[in-house]
Amino acid sequence: MTVNFIDTHTHLYDDQFDADRSTIIDKAIESGVNKMYLPNCDRTTIEPMMAMVEKWPQHCFPMMGVHPCYIKENYKEELKIAEEWLGKTSFSAIGEIGLDYYWDKTFIKEQKEAFNLQMDWALDLNLPIVIHTRDSLQDGIDMVRNKQNGKLKGIFHCFGGTPEEARQIIDLGFYLGIGGVCTFKKNILPEVLQEVSLQHIVLETDAPYLAPVPYRGKRNESSYIPIIGTKIAEIKKCSIAEVAEMTTRNAELIFG
Repeated sequence: MTVNFIDTHTHLYDDQFDADRSTIIDKAIESGVNKMYLPNCDRTTIEPMMAMVEKWPQHCFPMMGVHPCYIKENYKEELKIAEEWLGKTSFSAIGEIGLDYYWDKTFIKEQKEAFNLQMDWALDLNLPIVIHTRDSLQDGIDMVRNKQNGKLKGIFHCFGGTPEEARQIIDLGFYLGIGGVCTFKKNILPEVLQEVSLQHIVLETDAPYLAPVPYRGKRNESSYIPIIGTKIAEIKKCSIAEVAEMTTRNAELIFG
């Protein structure tokens, strides 16, 4: 039986893959990961991302947005570039957008302004959003709730919250992006996932970051999606085929 997976969040355009990108893509496809969704960060990541989409159009799908860590003094300029690209070609989602209070709190007001604006783009263009909320999950949930008119959809990427936060996200009609963190020791995610139906989960790597055990600390890649799927199957006491089928269906519902 063929098992199909989707990596809903992978930065394969990152320069860490410059030496072996083709091999990495081939490995992913061989492992059953047939679709890889690429979130944008800022103006510097657009060109390498679009080059991948051109080379692997059946497998690589771009998003457009400005990552909260790149919302700085020139954030209006960054947003303008992203908006221009949205007018030029089609994208699978607005992402990766949101809030990050971990690295720097200097531009929180600007991050919130940018997040609201990019959610408006998603509503105007009928696109899903892919949300980054590091050390800012409840604020992110509240901001989505304020915009939710029944038409906003997407993923809370790299979910690592409480059962209550998971419930709030699901109630908003959003999905939990689950990656390598679920394989780490001393992590509450397995307990939280016991309370969450597979209907609300999608798989992601966030490559080159957050590689699952046994590769923790090394470069992550999309071919590791089945490792994450296997861990979820163990947590949910079901087969890997069920995890693959449901998470792939969920990703297709989001991205179309």
